[in-house]
Amino acid sequence: MTQRFDLIVFDWDGTLMDSAGAIVRAIQASARDLGLPEPPEARARHVIGLGLQEALAHAVPELDPRDYPAMVERYRHHYLSADHGLELFPGSFELVESLAGSGRFLGVATGKSRKGLDRALANSGLGRFFHATRCADECFSKPHPQMLEEVMEECGVLPERTLMIGDTTHDLLMARNAGVEAVAVAFGAHPREALEAAGPLEIVASTAALAEWLGANA
Repeated sequence: MTQRFDLIVFDWDGTLMDSAGAIVRAIQASARDLGLPEPPEARARHVIGLGLQEALAHAVPELDPRDYPAMVERYRHHYLSADHGLELFPGSFELVESLAGSGRFLGVATGKSRKGLDRALANSGLGRFFHATRCADECFSKPHPQMLEEVMEECGVLPERTLMIGDTTHDLLMARNAGVEAVAVAFGAHPREALEAAGPLEIVASTAALAEWLGANA
């Protein structure tokens, strides 16, 4: 099969790493710490993938903007207390390793901070496989296309030769805004029906299914 994409860009949380539940719990705990109503799980899941301040503002609309720094501090406290126990989804390491061996460029576009992503890349062992990475504290938050645009520019790859893989509508809309095709994974933060509405090329139910789709179509 002729290679369709020269650059494959992954979201991190909920796509490569099984961290969506930990993020939800950290958002809820930080709201409780500030005496604010605990957001329901569905609302907390919906904001995963956004930059942290944007995510907290949407997840906890009662939050006074003057209290954003305190909320961010509490979120990081709770998330980092569970960070060491987080793992990649089964098959994620092997998938990224295989794609790297195919001669493609690989990238990450994530709502994590640079410090958080660097820690995750080091702990997971995946850091050596990625050619370009962008984080929410370096660029506009998703669904703005800046992260994808900068990864493409760094790798020297055009939008029509780039594929975005993510678990949220924020990822899919970022790809659309950048003129890039996208594939959604249905095992992360957003439900399948929401992903379907964003019109990805495909929605896969597991990392194994993603690897199979990429082998046949990418």
